[in-house]
Amino acid sequence: MTDVIVTTTDGIDGREITEYCGVVSGEAVIGANVVSDIAAGIRDIVGGRSGSYEKKIETGREEAIADIRAEATELDADAVVGATFDYEEMGEGMLWVNLSGTAVKTRRE
Repeated sequence: MTDVIVTTTDGIDGREITEYCGVVSGEAVIGANVVSDIAAGIRDIVGGRSGSYEKKIETGREEAIADIRAEATELDADAVVGATFDYEEMGEGMLWVNLSGTAVKTRRE
C-alpha cells in the first residue's frame, strides 16, 4: 500500500497513465486537548507559530495520505494524481483534513 504514488501533479514523470479508476479521498479529524495545548502554546509559540499544532496537522496529513493509499489499493490503482488537501475547522478544537485525487493505473514509459 505504501508504494502507491500520491502526487499533486496531473501525471508522473516516466509513467504513462493507462486507466483512470475513480476519485478517492482520505480524511482525518484531529482534535486538540485544551489543557495540554494551552500549556504547549505557552511553551512553543514563537513568532506566531505553534509547534504542537503544526505536529497535529502533520499527523492529520499523514493519516489522510494513508487513507487515500488504502482506497486506491482497493481499486487496484498504483498512483493517485491531482491530489489536493483541504482543511476545515469543525468546531472548537477540531480540524478536518481531507485529501482527494484520482486513482490511476500506470506503466513505465
